[in-house]
Amino acid sequence: MRVLIVTAGSAGDFMPYTGLGVRLQEAGHEVVLATHAGFEDDVRSRGLDFLPLPMDPRAELSSSGGQKLVRASTGPLALAHVMRMARAFAPELGRGVLAAAERGADVMLMNNAVARLGHLVSRALRIPSMGVYLQPWEPTGAFPSAPFGGHRSLGRWGNRASAQAVLALADHVYATSVSDLRARLGLPKGADSSSLRRESGEWPVRYAYSPTVLPRPADWRPAAQVAGYLWPARPRGWRPDPALTAFLSAGPPPVYVGVGSVVAPDPGRLARITVEALRTVGVRGVVQAGWSGLRAHGDDVLTVDEVPHDWLFPRMVAVVHAAGAGTTAAGLRAGVPAVPVPVQLDQPAWAARLTALGVSPGPVPFRRLTAERLATAIRRAVEDPAYRARARTVAARIAAEDGAGRVLADVERLAAG
Repeated sequence: MRVLIVTAGSAGDFMPYTGLGVRLQEAGHEVVLATHAGFEDDVRSRGLDFLPLPMDPRAELSSSGGQKLVRASTGPLALAHVMRMARAFAPELGRGVLAAAERGADVMLMNNAVARLGHLVSRALRIPSMGVYLQPWEPTGAFPSAPFGGHRSLGRWGNRASAQAVLALADHVYATSVSDLRARLGLPKGADSSSLRRESGEWPVRYAYSPTVLPRPADWRPAAQVAGYLWPARPRGWRPDPALTAFLSAGPPPVYVGVGSVVAPDPGRLARITVEALRTVGVRGVVQAGWSGLRAHGDDVLTVDEVPHDWLFPRMVAVVHAAGAGTTAAGLRAGVPAVPVPVQLDQPAWAARLTALGVSPGPVPFRRLTAERLATAIRRAVEDPAYRARARTVAARIAAEDGAGRVLADVERLAAG
C-alpha cells in the first residue's frame, strides 16, 4: 500500500510525521511525505520518499507579516495575521497538494493546514483519506480553539463558537484555492464548500497528541479520536556531536533553552536574557539555535544546532521552550520539568496544559520575557522536586500509549474499505 502524507507549516508541523512514516514502512507500506521543499533533506535522511510543496515557511515567518504574528501572539489579531499570510500562498499550495496526489496513493493523510485542500483532492481522485492533526481542531464546549487563544475558557458556548469561527475563517482563506482546484478537477461549483460540514460529518480525524495531556471531549463526533503522540524519527546514522557529549559529561545536567521555529525579532536580546537567567540561577545551559539563530557562549553555556529531542531532553534538568505541540510532547516524554515561553497561536494553550498537569511552574509569555522572570521560573522548575516527580508520572503514562500504532491500524482499515 502506498501512503501519502501531506503536511504544511514549520519544522514542528512535519517532524512527527517522519516517525509515523517509519512506522508505516516497518509494517510493509510504501510511504511518501509531501511537505515544503526546504525539508527534503530532513525527510530523506530518515529513509522516506519525498515530494515538494511550495512556500518557504522560514522565509514567511521572517517576513514583516511573520513578525507581526510574533507581536500579536494569539487571539483574533494573530489569527488575522496568519490567515492573511496563508491566503497569499494558498492557491499555489493547493496545486502542490494536487500534484502530489496525482503521483498516486492508496491512502492520503494530511495535517490541518492542508486538510481544506487535501479533502477536496482526495474525494475527487477517490483516494481514501484521513486527517492526522497535531492540535485540537473540532468544535467543542470543553475548551476554546487553540489558535483563538485556547488558554482561557470562554464558556461552553463561547468555546464551541471560537472553533466554528476558526473553521469559517479557514473557508474564507482557502476559497480562491478551492475554486482553482474545482476548476482543475472539473468539479461543480459547490463541491466540498464548507469546513464546518467536513468537521461535523463522518470524515475520520486522528489527533496526534496524548489523551493524558488533553483528554478527548465527550461532545466530539465519533469520527474524531485522540490517538496519542507521534514521535519524530532520528536521521539514519545520527550521532551526537562530540562537543555536546563532552559538555554534558563536564558538569551537572543543564537546562535546555530553545524556541524552535519561532523567528524572534531580536535574537541577540533573547540570548542575553537566556544567559543572564541561567547564571542567576547557577545552572548550565544548552541553547538550540533554531530558526531565530540564537547564539550563547561561555564555559557554562553551549549552543547547538538540530539535536533530536528524544536524545537531548532526558539529559536535561529542565526544558525552556516556546510550547509548540512537538516540543511540548518531547519534554513530557522525557519526564523533565518545563518552563514554557509561549509566543503565538496554539503555544499558550499547550503552556496552560503543562501548568495544569503540574510539570511546570507556569508560563513566562514571550512578550513579557525578562531575565528576572525567566530566572524565577527556572529556579522553581529545577529546585522544587514536585515538578520533576509529576513530570515522571506523566511520562510513564505517555510511554504506555502508542499513537503511531493506532494511526497505522486506522490506515489499514481505511484502505480495506
